[in-house]
Amino acid sequence: MLVTNHVLSGAVIGAAVRRPLPALAIGVASHFALDALPHWGKWETEQQFLRVAVADGLTGLAAMGVITRAVLRTPGNGRAKLAASVVLGMAGAAMPDLDKPAHIIFKRKLWPDAVNRFHGRIQDEEPHRFFSHELVAGAGFALAAATLIARRGTNR
Repeated sequence: MLVTNHVLSGAVIGAAVRRPLPALAIGVASHFALDALPHWGKWETEQQFLRVAVADGLTGLAAMGVITRAVLRTPGNGRAKLAASVVLGMAGAAMPDLDKPAHIIFKRKLWPDAVNRFHGRIQDEEPHRFFSHELVAGAGFALAAATLIARRGTNR
């Protein structure tokens, strides 16, 4: 799954949970759950993967910035806790994929081999699933995150 979709799902988790450390833990778990679902992938070449990965990584970072700013602008007394939960939910949901840029840039593996093998084994990727799976998931996560953040700001 695209890291941008993991980031958006982490925002949903953080806004729903409203507790920073559980949001982080659930965000990490959600990453593996989402990667086990059918999604877009199976790159023909490393060059194709890198084109998608760089654009997606930058989009995911931009989404984190936009969402964090939106949360910090929400009215209400619980804004700081909501912001911490949303940011940690996003970070946790994206964290398992940090191994890819670390390996490419620094030639280092962040996670133990057992984690990397598990992460690779659960992937259910196909090249024809961008519009039917990836785009639909991203739109759904973005809408859910925006709705939850707006409601949390006005209800608490």
